[in-house]
Amino acid sequence: VGLSFYTLKKLAYILDVSRGRLEPTRDAVSFLLFVSFFPQIAAGPIDRVQHLMPQIDQRRTWNSGLLYSAWPLLVTGFFKKIVIANTMQPVVDRVFGLDEPSRIIVLAGALAFTLQILADFSAYTDLSRGFAKLLGFDTPENFNTPYLALTPADFWNRWHITLSTWLRD
Repeated sequence: VGLSFYTLKKLAYILDVSRGRLEPTRDAVSFLLFVSFFPQIAAGPIDRVQHLMPQIDQRRTWNSGLLYSAWPLLVTGFFKKIVIANTMQPVVDRVFGLDEPSRIIVLAGALAFTLQILADFSAYTDLSRGFAKLLGFDTPENFNTPYLALTPADFWNRWHITLSTWLRD
């Protein structure tokens, strides 16, 4: 699970060190925590070492403020996943399981699928960010209303923001 995520994080670290953007860490535990930060393994966001490592190295104590900042992301994430994505899945499965659907049915299925994948991916990111906040970590936003983009480039920059930034860098 998350093999590509581990690979991207280690590759980003190696590239940042080799390009002189970052001093290599001497703390193996911090490095391993950066690479295997569990809230991000399944769906990201891809957090840069310059952003996450200082948070790993600082002392954290739990307080109720962490819960207050995390709960909106957790509730939103669960709502997107359970109510929106999971509700759309049977519709999508049924439409694309038909032998000869009409064009309007195919269009409805395609629209349901676009809603399902956006809700799924953005839900996973919201949940990841919420669980990270519970642990005292601040992770980047990963989706910014991509379906409101006016151009394909704008869509790509809004869809998976941290992956787009990682690829661009």
